[in-house]
Amino acid sequence: MKVKDLRRYIRTTEKMVVPAKVASTTQGSGFLRKLPLRLQRYIVKRGARSNPYMSFIVEPYCAFLAFEVTDTETVERLLPPNYSLFPSAMFSNTPKRLCAIVGAFNVHTSVFWGSRVEFYLIAENCETGLLSWVIVEYESNTHSYDPSQGFIGPSTSHSVVTTSYLGEIIIDVTSAQSDNSLVFVADLKNGVLTELDQRLWVEGNLSVDYGGELQYCTKPFSLVFDPKEMAQALKLPLDDISLCTNTFGAGALDPMPFEAACFPYAQHFVTTSVPTATSMRTAEDLEQAVNEINDKMNTSQDTNCQE
Repeated sequence: MKVKDLRRYIRTTEKMVVPAKVASTTQGSGFLRKLPLRLQRYIVKRGARSNPYMSFIVEPYCAFLAFEVTDTETVERLLPPNYSLFPSAMFSNTPKRLCAIVGAFNVHTSVFWGSRVEFYLIAENCETGLLSWVIVEYESNTHSYDPSQGFIGPSTSHSVVTTSYLGEIIIDVTSAQSDNSLVFVADLKNGVLTELDQRLWVEGNLSVDYGGELQYCTKPFSLVFDPKEMAQALKLPLDDISLCTNTFGAGALDPMPFEAACFPYAQHFVTTSVPTATSMRTAEDLEQAVNEINDKMNTSQDTNCQE
């Protein structure tokens, strides 16, 4: 993708996030949570007719820990139908194995703003052959929506996802509604930009689905992004990770991660307001989708600043 097209896409996604509208949506979600679940789904689908896209910007210094699966039978029960665990790794130079990934990040979107911890299983869709990120659980300090639960309020008792001037990522997130907790500190000083596994990070983000109690009769959905945002990330030495608590996948995973990753830059995604399947399968498909969104969402007033 040309640099000017990337900058145009970044501006497009950021312009879609209007703080006043996010605040209004946050207030409205409190009322919507009181409605029957079927009516909530109807309202979301109807709203998607006039506003089909949602901008989703993950802020710099999001962190991911990969854990090897040790209890395959237990973990496979969390997968939706027609999925099977598939050996994977976050970085291209790491031996692949059956794994789960926990991600912690700050995010601002068209409809919510806050921090999230998400727990994923990495599996292959047996119908499409696509490697997939299956979201099994998540915790957030702001409101959320998913097809299974509808609109839900903040789920955390506290949520710290931040950095320090010492070059650290500090994560301390605890659920107010379950035993979920993730607490660790990652020292970034020895991190090295390393090539990411492209099948996981590019193909996998074209096939995102829900598992566990989040399963619902939806098809896997795709994220739209510049594939080069998934080219590399900081690979953090495991000795520089102080993992105090991780209850996600407890008893079914090796308690210590085999990889740690950090993206030191923002990542800009667009997805559909309602989970919708697409035909995208490759990086080339993504670049075409980015250009189409640029054309649809941009106005003639956009600047063309080249630095």
